[in-house]
Amino acid sequence: MTDLQFTPVRPTAGDPALLDWQHIHNSIIPTAPLSADEIVARAQRNILEVAYADGVPVGCSTVRPPTSDAATVIARVVPGSRRRGYGEQIYQRGLARARKLGAEVIETVVLASNDEGLRFASRHGFVEIERYVLPGDTVAFVDLRLA
Repeated sequence: MTDLQFTPVRPTAGDPALLDWQHIHNSIIPTAPLSADEIVARAQRNILEVAYADGVPVGCSTVRPPTSDAATVIARVVPGSRRRGYGEQIYQRGLARARKLGAEVIETVVLASNDEGLRFASRHGFVEIERYVLPGDTVAFVDLRLA
């Protein structure tokens, strides 16, 4: 398994990591694409990183710091790079970051059409707590909590 290199997303339009994070997010969540400006805003309140294998972006993460006791950890891996252990590395790094920030409860969110993402979450002990569809969308998001 290749060790990944992680680069934080800087809250500045034009940041190369921000553009890589955007590409990964928008390819995995095509129903809710984000603009660079929206990612800049997210990077000011969340921890966003891009994972690189040999200089190639293979995944990204979001850690939303705890609100009361729950933090959200999201790990994404591009389809062509799955099943190589990258998701595990990205998830474990995000989980450690959330715990360091004081999270007692860990949540995640997966697009309902992402069967691989839902299986990954289930294998890691997450259980569904809610489904919702954003205004104008047709595919639900699934909120899950680590049991």
